[in-house]
Amino acid sequence: MQKFIDSYDFTGKKAIVRVDFNVPLDEDFNITDDTRIRRAMPTLKKVLEKGGSLIIMSHLGRPKKVDPKFSLKHIVGRVSECLGVPVQFAEDCQKADAQAAALKPGEALLLENLRYYAEEEGKPRGLAEDASDEEKKAAKAAVKESQKAFVKKLASYADCYINDAFGTAHRAHASTALIADYFPEDKMFGYLMEGEITAIENVLKNAKRPLTAIIGGSKVSSKLAVLKNLVGKVDNLIIGGGMGYTFIKAQGGKIGKSLHEDELIPDALAILEEAKAKGVNVSLSVKTVAGQAFENDTPRRIFDTHNIDPEWEGMDAAPESIENWKKIILASKTVLWNGPVGVFELPNFAKGTLAIAEALAEATEKGAYTLVGGGDSVAAVTQMGFAEKVSYVSTGGGAMLEAIEGKELPGIAAIRK
Repeated sequence: MQKFIDSYDFTGKKAIVRVDFNVPLDEDFNITDDTRIRRAMPTLKKVLEKGGSLIIMSHLGRPKKVDPKFSLKHIVGRVSECLGVPVQFAEDCQKADAQAAALKPGEALLLENLRYYAEEEGKPRGLAEDASDEEKKAAKAAVKESQKAFVKKLASYADCYINDAFGTAHRAHASTALIADYFPEDKMFGYLMEGEITAIENVLKNAKRPLTAIIGGSKVSSKLAVLKNLVGKVDNLIIGGGMGYTFIKAQGGKIGKSLHEDELIPDALAILEEAKAKGVNVSLSVKTVAGQAFENDTPRRIFDTHNIDPEWEGMDAAPESIENWKKIILASKTVLWNGPVGVFELPNFAKGTLAIAEALAEATEKGAYTLVGGGDSVAAVTQMGFAEKVSYVSTGGGAMLEAIEGKELPGIAAIRK
């Protein structure tokens, strides 16, 4: 049964907490962005304040074996600084029995990278490229079998389990989904997970209307399931970025060299038809800032989006498009933004994305609920200084995407069942 961190009695108990400390490191192993560490602190500090001790577990990178450059020892100092207590380190997440047992209330232990073990992800490693189907099947079965012992060991360290790693909630991994079964009466979400879940439900289940979704990014293929799920739920669907040109071409537009996916034109037409049938307003770019090459200082020119010259490539939304979208955003009570509407990495083609961020900030100030999710849009809103001016910024790229596709996330289901 799910418990709640605010009402749980941690006195004298050891809590094993799954966090997402997959932070970027430079070549000298210095943390270049500690956002994920800082956002986990309210949960970790709560356990200590209420008389418990902490066993913290996370992954870092995608190691396929024990590799020192992916060791969590590189972040122990920063975690200790943020937490306000010295954090001990277990050099092997499967051999931390004595250290976990010795923990006193107010103390914390960080386990070494979970993904040093194939059992965390449940996928076999080291198979030969020419391995037969039978060999692959046997290897997978062997990892799944050993995974049981892996999970049991992690669970043995603690009295309760907290999942505060939304960024991995869409993965049915040992530490995010399977371990919860060992704590049927003592499992809960951390504050970050609770915030993410509430934010998503504010958009998908409890939205105040009008509800607008802004879906951008480079390819329709990466957001097709998202578009199909949202078209029946929103009042307005703004489609921008590179993916918008597939929709423009589907309508008979001439898009020059702009990014598009011909094979998804039937899907684009089906989404437009469904939107029309359900009374959903779909807003595409009407004017485009195009370039002759994919670089910042390339010549720029504004075209009607349905009539871009053959040698030009659409790279940003022009002022006329932004004005249309701003009116929709400011008339909305709930707004979801996933994906930039231009090549925001290039300053000369970042104006459209900046204007979206500004419009969301203005809508938020006027009382709208605004949720920004997805790696690129989060990066954009953060770099442009608007992260504190919207209602919520999601930490989970893939997890956020699957949630707005309508999928049940294993890491959430494991706590709720």
